[in-house]
Amino acid sequence: MTIDRDAVAAARGRDKRAVARLVTAFEDPRPEAAAARRDVVAALDADGAPLGRVVGFTGTPGAGKSSLVGELALRLAAPPSSSAVAVVAVDPSSPVSGGALLGDRTRVRFPPGEPRLYFRSQPSGGAVGGVARATFQVCRLLARLFDVVIIETVGIGQSEIDIVRIADTTFLVVQPHAGDHVQFMKAGIMEVPDAFVVNKIDLDGADATFHALRASLRLGAPGRGERPVYRTSARTGDGVDALAAAVGAGPPPGLATREPAFFTGWVEAEYGRWGRDRLARLGADPASYLAAHGGLDGAQLAFAAAMDLG
Repeated sequence: MTIDRDAVAAARGRDKRAVARLVTAFEDPRPEAAAARRDVVAALDADGAPLGRVVGFTGTPGAGKSSLVGELALRLAAPPSSSAVAVVAVDPSSPVSGGALLGDRTRVRFPPGEPRLYFRSQPSGGAVGGVARATFQVCRLLARLFDVVIIETVGIGQSEIDIVRIADTTFLVVQPHAGDHVQFMKAGIMEVPDAFVVNKIDLDGADATFHALRASLRLGAPGRGERPVYRTSARTGDGVDALAAAVGAGPPPGLATREPAFFTGWVEAEYGRWGRDRLARLGADPASYLAAHGGLDGAQLAFAAAMDLG
């Protein structure tokens, strides 16, 4: 697969068709696709533009993540802000075609002529961590084109927390009547997020859920320090501006620092124990291996070639 310079230039200008074409290339699981990704990354990095911030929103089905993410993106890009926002919504995969069921597209609607807002559905592909195998790669691209990249995970359970390995900040969204403080303390995922959102505060029971959540955080994870809990309603807009301010004031982007861990995961997924043993025999830690081969894509190409040689 090759990507022409015109497509990269058009994507840099946030032409949505060009962006979609590059996203498809970054979703390509074939080892040889790494060469196209390497060329695109090099072309975009030549401008010296900083990487955008990656923010994750996770939570159980029905918490209102899709509607909240859509409203949040609109607020982040609204004047006087000049921010450009991309949303990657990880949807359940169709059991027939394997593609995304596109449930989120019915709830996230952006003005079609606004280049600063971009939406992409991504099938989970049966992955159980809340994100898809290609989510990290797509974020590497979008973070070079947009100021904020929001990942909305597929509805998850207590142990599906892969989003924290990608996002700079992770928000867990809950809804009224999500449980009392004992139930919150039992949920393993409660230990992971950087902040929480009680959504649908226009419904009965929201205040009780908010206080139960606050109590569980004090009792269940004392070592994590104070973590904020926001109250929002995507329907009325209440609290969304405060949440947008928190997203905008998040930590510096750190997606590039996660590439060694992603490379190790890719080796294990593609080559299993044989790949792990080969990587260990090379005698270099993943970060050094990436540095020696010009980054993640070059490292994938080099390692795939090494495995082909046996």
